[in-house]
Amino acid sequence: MTEVCIVAKEGKRLPSDLYTYETAYRALATYDADYPWENALTVETVSLGTAVSLLNDLDWYLARVAADAFVRDPSVSETEWLSRPLARALRDGDADPEERINRLKVYGVDEGRLVDPTMVLRGDAQEGDYERSEYDDTVVVRVTNDEFF
Repeated sequence: MTEVCIVAKEGKRLPSDLYTYETAYRALATYDADYPWENALTVETVSLGTAVSLLNDLDWYLARVAADAFVRDPSVSETEWLSRPLARALRDGDADPEERINRLKVYGVDEGRLVDPTMVLRGDAQEGDYERSEYDDTVVVRVTNDEFF
């Protein structure tokens, strides 16, 4: 299953702020939401294409309540997430899922919240944990060259 993660803007609460919009509520109603972090919700979709389509459908609402949204597809990586533009490029065949990605946005996990996204250039492009010692854990999101620079 492909996962979609939506991270709330500071001062916003998911899902309540997102669900106040009826169309967003209906788009997400068919999914079972999970809350792996206090400021984020995830849903499972059947494919990368479905995940990208869901985010496209929610775009207007995400601009109002979300700081970020990304996708994790097991055919690309079991542990690392993909930014929306990278997921879209993979879906459209404009990127190669086998290509080693060394441009990352790394979130720290602090007191159960995703915090402090930092752009990081990974030298060897090998998948794995990227440690930020000031945080309990990290969440790694692969990004496109345009997003990085």
